[in-house]
Amino acid sequence: MNDDVREEDGHAPVAEVPLPLPLEFEAHYLTNQEAFHDYALFVLRTNERAEKAVHRVFLEILRHWDALLAEPDLQEQTWQIMRRVIIGELIGGLREELLAREHDTELHAAFARLPARQFDVIVLRHIGGYDTKHIAWYMGLTPSTITHHLRKAQERLAPVYQRTTRPINKEDTR
Repeated sequence: MNDDVREEDGHAPVAEVPLPLPLEFEAHYLTNQEAFHDYALFVLRTNERAEKAVHRVFLEILRHWDALLAEPDLQEQTWQIMRRVIIGELIGGLREELLAREHDTELHAAFARLPARQFDVIVLRHIGGYDTKHIAWYMGLTPSTITHHLRKAQERLAPVYQRTTRPINKEDTR
């Protein structure tokens, strides 16, 4: 079936999934599904939307599975597919939404302005609770690169966080 053919919701039909699935793909799914779901849940904010998005992610990965297996950086490539599907197709306006929130507007705006890798690392570390080793593996990067992006993101967010979370008067500190 032609990839240009789409259902009403703009996504390729599920019927394109070949069965049985390649064993390596199933292993990749089992290894990554939880992290992908945690990321999607943070970004999309509902379990239903997150599950649908992750399903679409793995359909996209499956469509390109043979080519992805030939890549030296399978994890990084599949992370980029996940990120593109979740952020691009389903929530293209996340950064704008964060900017428009009424509470903690300054902090949300700073979060929304983080570069893509810093944003991903902050979400996986502080929302997903993943350690550096796992984040590096999921994103297909080295642990030192993850540490660098985490440190840079924290440096960018720290001044805003301190301004937006400090007590208004002395009574608030008791």
